[in-house]
Amino acid sequence: MNAHDERGTTMTGVEPDRLDDQQLMKELETIHRTRHDTLLYGSNDALRAHNERMAQLEGEYLRRNPRRPVAAGRTREGARERGSADTTTPTTPGT
Repeated sequence: MNAHDERGTTMTGVEPDRLDDQQLMKELETIHRTRHDTLLYGSNDALRAHNERMAQLEGEYLRRNPRRPVAAGRTREGARERGSADTTTPTTPGT
């Protein structure tokens, strides 16, 4: 990809498919760490660039890891089970 696209915005960072696995994880950690500040204090252009880069990096991670482990508690079913467990009244032994 060229340094500039047809809209004249600057592309920052290495194309995600050119990063090795360790570099990709480092980029993902960095972009997630800076997300909150970019949302709260970044310009609209900075937020747009952040969104685009995060989508590129996450997309590449998912492409490389289609069978990544998924924690049961991070699914809808797991959340429902967690919610129902929170609303049940614990029984006291011997009653």
